[in-house]
Amino acid sequence: MNTGVAKKQPKLKKTELGENNMKISQEGIALIKVFEGCKLESYLCAAGVWTIGYGHTKMVEEGQEITQEEADNILLNQHQFDALVSWTFNLGGANLNASTMLKVINKGEYEDVPAQIKRWNKAGGKVLQGLIRRREAEALLFEGKDWENGTK
Repeated sequence: MNTGVAKKQPKLKKTELGENNMKISQEGIALIKVFEGCKLESYLCAAGVWTIGYGHTKMVEEGQEITQEEADNILLNQHQFDALVSWTFNLGGANLNASTMLKVINKGEYEDVPAQIKRWNKAGGKVLQGLIRRREAEALLFEGKDWENGTK
């Protein structure tokens, strides 16, 4: 019988610190893989950039080949994903889409991402210490470094 009352959704499992323990799932990775497609031999993409694997463009050359395992390994790792989720949660998807950081990520220039993360330290046109600390933490996390001790 439909009572017109929405069914209560189950609560997400919480960690001991009270955060939701979310990460990209195999379903999310599968979606990325389907839409990116995987080519184990380098090719010129529609933008004229040498590409391989699931859209990877960093240091790709004509005639390059990789294995399926290598293609799987060059997707974003967990700490990079976590840092980008934190940044996007704070700033929003529209800012991500308009950012130079996204262009840098899409080029596969991951070593330049921490500097791009740190650029976003203003609110209302003013540099804020809290945002400086947060961006430093996100940059360290992206690099797989200890972010908790580097931001106090």
